Amino acid sequence: MPERVLLCIGTKKGLFVAEAAKARRRFELRGPFGPGVAVYAALIDAHRTSRVYASSCNAFFGMKILTSTDGGKKFRETKSAPAFPKDDGRALANIWSLEVGDGRKELWCGVEPAALFRSHDRGNSWEMVEGISNHEHARQWHPGNGGLCMHTILRDGHRVHLGISTGGHYMSEDGGTTFRPSNQGVGAGFVPDPYPEFGQCVHKMVRHPDAPGRIYMQNHGGWEDRPGIGVLRSDDHGQSWRSIADGLPSDFGFPIVVHPHDPDTVYVVPLEPMTRTCPGGKPAVWRTENGGTRWKRLAKGFPKKEAYFTVLRDAMDIDQLRSPALYFGTTTGQLWIGREGGEQWDCLFDTLPPINCVKVAVV
Repeated sequence: MPERVLLCIGTKKGLFVAEAAKARRRFELRGPFGPGVAVYAALIDAHRTSRVYASSCNAFFGMKILTSTDGGKKFRETKSAPAFPKDDGRALANIWSLEVGDGRKELWCGVEPAALFRSHDRGNSWEMVEGISNHEHARQWHPGNGGLCMHTILRDGHRVHLGISTGGHYMSEDGGTTFRPSNQGVGAGFVPDPYPEFGQCVHKMVRHPDAPGRIYMQNHGGWEDRPGIGVLRSDDHGQSWRSIADGLPSDFGFPIVVHPHDPDTVYVVPLEPMTRTCPGGKPAVWRTENGGTRWKRLAKGFPKKEAYFTVLRDAMDIDQLRSPALYFGTTTGQLWIGREGGEQWDCLFDTLPPINCVKVAVV
């Protein structure tokens, strides 16, 4: 069967799925699934079973996880969703991240208020990961503007990296049994201590499997009195961090994406910190091809003025084809594709509900 490009688009009003041939000339849209309910997390498990997962979080009717076994044509609910123990005192407010585990049926899930859960049966039952969910710092974390969310789960063998807003970067070196904060060089602009042990508002983290030890981070930047803390890089498995924000119009932003074939190529979407929109109303994605030493503005195909996009932390992704394309969604309902690694941009869909997350895979 020919390879297809599969897009999952989580919106304020449900999940949409778009599909195209490898040439990516035309995408067919279907959905919404879980109509009317916000979707903040999606996962395409293309390497093992081509399953699709998505959160479906309703403040009145509860938290659910949807799953598809036919490439996103039909969905059903898993038998359960993550839930705190009855005597815990916390209640699940949202599901922010879904990632595969080591076993064929294993899933990891980050939620709000910030906690980590694991499933061994494709999401039909869940157990809370005590080492981080009941960490001694957990009751001291505070919500960011988007809530107290565990939005990033990066797994690298026995290492597990977590991004929490507002908690910072936590890491495990024993497969997720114990965790510790690892925020040396990660700044915060909203507390007196510019470099606290924990409590930073990390927005997103990414890594490339061919660059052991290197992690890129989009942190909450945009502080005039503490410049350069928004886009960071670690070369020692997250033990320490340094700024790579020099050359960007703003170090505030939400998503960060690494090229699938080149660990030195990274993309960000700078935003004005007060409005969370494109600087000067001129949309652009910025790319570095040398790990953050220099940045290039990519704007061909975007409106040249009066366009005030907001792109959220999980709303940009890149496919795995030889000449990969980027995809991002906006809070005003546009879904954009950046062909040839972001050199040419086109709007695929322009009237979707506000977009929370975008995931892509070649299946």
